[in-house]
Amino acid sequence: MGMGQSCAGCAGGDKDNQLVFGLSSRDAPAIEPIVDPLNVLGDDLFDDKVMSLKLPPAVMKRFQECLISGQPTSEEDMKVIAKIMFGWARERGCIDFAHWFFPTRGGGGAVGGMLGAYKQDTLIDLDFGSKFVTKPMKACLPHERLFQGETDGSSFPNGGLRVTHSAAAFTTWDRSSPPFVLNKTLYIPCAFITHFGKCIDEKTPLLRSMDAVKKEGLRLLKAADLGKNAQTIYSYLGWEQEFFVIKAEHYKARPDLVNTGRTLFGKLPTRHQQGDLNYFAPVPGTVQKLLDKVQTAMLQVGCPMAVKHNEVAPGQHEMSPVFRVANVSCDTNVLFMEVMNREAAKMGLQVLFHEKPFAGINGSGKHANWSIGTDTGLNFFYPGKTEEGAKLFVTGIACLAHGLAKYNELVRCSVATAGNDHRLGAQEAPPAIISLYPGQGFEQYVESVIAGGDLLGYKAEKKKQETGCSQAMHIEANVEDRNRTAPFPFCGNRFEFRAVGSSQNCNLPVMVCNAIMAAGMAHMAELIEKGSNHRDAVAAMFKENKHVIFTGNGYSDQWKQDAAKRGLPNLNTTPKALATWTEEKNQALFEKMGIYSREETNARQEVMYENYITALKIEADTMINMVDTGIVPACAKDLKKSNFSSKKTAAARKAAYEAIVQEADKLKAVVSKTEGPLAKEAAHLCDAVKPQMEKLRAAVDKAEALMESGLYPYPSYETMLPPLNGGGA
Repeated sequence: MGMGQSCAGCAGGDKDNQLVFGLSSRDAPAIEPIVDPLNVLGDDLFDDKVMSLKLPPAVMKRFQECLISGQPTSEEDMKVIAKIMFGWARERGCIDFAHWFFPTRGGGGAVGGMLGAYKQDTLIDLDFGSKFVTKPMKACLPHERLFQGETDGSSFPNGGLRVTHSAAAFTTWDRSSPPFVLNKTLYIPCAFITHFGKCIDEKTPLLRSMDAVKKEGLRLLKAADLGKNAQTIYSYLGWEQEFFVIKAEHYKARPDLVNTGRTLFGKLPTRHQQGDLNYFAPVPGTVQKLLDKVQTAMLQVGCPMAVKHNEVAPGQHEMSPVFRVANVSCDTNVLFMEVMNREAAKMGLQVLFHEKPFAGINGSGKHANWSIGTDTGLNFFYPGKTEEGAKLFVTGIACLAHGLAKYNELVRCSVATAGNDHRLGAQEAPPAIISLYPGQGFEQYVESVIAGGDLLGYKAEKKKQETGCSQAMHIEANVEDRNRTAPFPFCGNRFEFRAVGSSQNCNLPVMVCNAIMAAGMAHMAELIEKGSNHRDAVAAMFKENKHVIFTGNGYSDQWKQDAAKRGLPNLNTTPKALATWTEEKNQALFEKMGIYSREETNARQEVMYENYITALKIEADTMINMVDTGIVPACAKDLKKSNFSSKKTAAARKAAYEAIVQEADKLKAVVSKTEGPLAKEAAHLCDAVKPQMEKLRAAVDKAEALMESGLYPYPSYETMLPPLNGGGA
């Protein structure tokens, strides 16, 4: 399903022995058919549109009602849906089906990104109604296996929610996320829970948080006398996925990339991104083919991939879709990473989803554009063109400000990973301090509301900006400017959570966004229900939480000082952040909103600690192995050669190379002391092991600058990163 191009050398002639790149036509690889992606939009997605066309109207109506009410689908309807879905899947060549779910494994910096889990089951069953002892097979999709599955949960992270000898775990179809066909397999997006109903996945908490937003949002609308016709409320997500693409041969020759997803050594080339030449430059030819193939595949399974472009660093790119309901969008982001890996491998390429694969060069994020809206079209984060919309907008930001102020640490925890620690707080990503940027104009308006002003006092008017030339018309600028240094900036009809790591699963950050928003909704509804009028409730919440609103430069040193005065925490490492996850206020929030039980909250913290510890230990061990087996032998060879040159040159090399051995010995020593409770072990890795890893890296990178280039044992940055002009293969 790619957009491969036929080569000129394959055109013309029909002789069997015609040579193509030195091969006979019989041996030549088949030319991929050119697929127009706009002709296959959603062809392999079993969505509401398909269901409405194929299902009996009464079944479709009951199915949609169950999605709103949460009631189970009846067995009779399950049978009808399974039969129709089976026929639809077989039309697309399906042989297998798979319950596709998202265990809490990996984390920021995960090699290959955050991948889903599934096992393939053949679309068959035995005909148990047959009179024969050896029951014949029949092709089908058993209805009970469509809606529910069972698997061994013993090898997935669980944070103590199950014991080794209790292995049963269950998958259940997320009925609001449409199944799709890929590689002759029918994928069924699922939640994943233990035998006792405890969630051990990324999706279940998100679905619970969506229920919380719905419940508290409808409660707030009723209290504020807004959106009277709304029956439900959705959370939405539009993700922007950044990544690097390099040659697979270079990837395989670097043990650090293979084992950790990032380069643990490597000096910067003299020219990389300083000239700002890569951003939005023409995409290199081979990478363009990869992006086109992936775009086609994603469009075919119903993900509206809409953007692809070069990013800031050489070799760095981005793709992103149009907004969708949050759980479906999260699903497609994981699928995107899987498809990228699969298609890149076919082309001899490797995709790097790590947040910081190359030190000193721009890292990768996954900006989560998030919003909340009703089924009637009202958006909590869009000023709107009516008084109702304007009031809801002001109300929505007051609720969000409350959530960010009260549960600031929780938001930081949702993006706290080993990979993201290399990125947050640098001059390429938002700071580790979580604040809200609603716009400078809105910040001034907040003060007027607190002082007694009307809720309709904010003038959400787009501004016309003249171009100063007759050929190009004036532009219509947004209501508020964007702030790339803010972790939570307003973007016209949504807020952009910019701190999400490129290799993360979106489920956790979006779940936390939903949870804090539900908390704000619940608090405002309670104020109104207790007698406050709507305007005064908004004003009270702004007054209490305005310290979380910041519209300045988040990269400045002054902001760190000001944030401390405001009481906003600066949790600049993952261990510092994770220590706050189980604070009482967070436990109470999750419990009240029905997202996590206290046991599940504690388990999630344990899993996050384990992910961090595992990532750092693998990095340290890989670093030591690369030094012992690659770097030191190369240094010895170079030193032997340098002994035949000047004494001064040999002395400089000897000192630099001996420093590597000394720093490596120190790293081995400090790693050996890594033990104790999870929090202590994580802190030791962060505060002692990481700094020593940086010292060892500095020594090796200095040696690389001295060593004869042919002796350096691994592909260099200069070799791995493509040309900056956007040309070439």
